[in-house]
Amino acid sequence: MAAEIRKIAIFIEEIHREMGQTISPPTRKAAAVAVIANPLAGKYREDLEPLMVIGEELGGLLGDRCVAALGITPAQAQSYGKAALVGVDGELEHAAAILHPRLGKPLRAAVEKGAALVPSSKKRGGPGQVLDVPLGHKDAAYVRSHFDGMEVMIADAPRADEILVAVAVTDSGRPLPRVGGLTHDEAEGKDGLR
Repeated sequence: MAAEIRKIAIFIEEIHREMGQTISPPTRKAAAVAVIANPLAGKYREDLEPLMVIGEELGGLLGDRCVAALGITPAQAQSYGKAALVGVDGELEHAAAILHPRLGKPLRAAVEKGAALVPSSKKRGGPGQVLDVPLGHKDAAYVRSHFDGMEVMIADAPRADEILVAVAVTDSGRPLPRVGGLTHDEAEGKDGLR
């Protein structure tokens, strides 16, 4: 593996009640986060291929960890997202290279299909900074009930020469969705939009 992983953390969130209403079954989200060495920290490099290779490795690894944490089959995954937090000796383009579309192919395999674009966010910061992982329906971007997000944070990461890479997967949309639009059951997943 090209990625030099210092640690992996798994976060699971279950919402059982919202605004006094019981959510049954609970909505569940999982995020898998890898803290990796940034091989390009502190130096400019035109070719970001080493980071794209790392992203490709992490897409499947972190996607599989999310699915396992939720205890679901890949087909039962409904939404996904990705994010990266680069330590201060790195640059935002390092996050972009990690989250390059090559991370998407193994992530899509981990959640079965994934016709829609994988929402992403990138930022720079230090240890303990919160990283927001945006979420969207894996097969149909127009499913509004799945526009969501998940926060992750690791107290000692990223160090200046590290990158925190996160993938999130859900088994449902937001609790009590009622803003209309295409539903999960109506989604066809043919064009990534509907």
